[in-house]
Amino acid sequence: MKKRFLIVAVVLGMSAIGSALENQAHGKRLEKATFAAGCFWCIQPPFDQTPGVVRTTVGYTGGTEPQPTYHQVGSGQTGHAESIEVVYNPAKVTYEKLLDVFWHNIDPTTKDRQFPDLGHQYRTAIFYHNEAQKRAATASKEHWEKDGRFGAPIVTEIVPASTFWPAEDYHQKYYLKSPEDYHRYHDHSGREEYFRRIWGP
Repeated sequence: MKKRFLIVAVVLGMSAIGSALENQAHGKRLEKATFAAGCFWCIQPPFDQTPGVVRTTVGYTGGTEPQPTYHQVGSGQTGHAESIEVVYNPAKVTYEKLLDVFWHNIDPTTKDRQFPDLGHQYRTAIFYHNEAQKRAATASKEHWEKDGRFGAPIVTEIVPASTFWPAEDYHQKYYLKSPEDYHRYHDHSGREEYFRRIWGP
């Protein structure tokens, strides 16, 4: 019985490895991007609606406290930012496109603030996972600085990715789990008015 189990395990293991290699060969290897954009409730819908994004998780990164809770991060003492981790298929969506989604859903000119939310935990940041992402993020920031449409210096940070801690379950897909509360917050946050002014209707 043990021998049969071992054989099955080996076969399944080889099958998984083969599948992973096949996916990689067909350009289906998944990659990860991490952003801080203020309230993480509001940044999840735009990324969820982006073709090529496989999954998103909201959480906390950029701080020092292990396994932080929402209330700890909200105190501003842990150094974390409310963030989103985006897993995507680079064969279907580029990192540059994800950066574009990010810039179109923040006010990059306010330090430690996004709309009604104040504090270091609401800063905007791009957490790069490799040198290619760092170069792309830097180039995109320089592009929008030269564009000048934001009307003020861009203070969004570009920093190395660190440990990402998923937020409590009730925060995940909050716009779907608690749509009334989500829209009550989102619709009175001033976001849409700002985005229309910067990007047009």
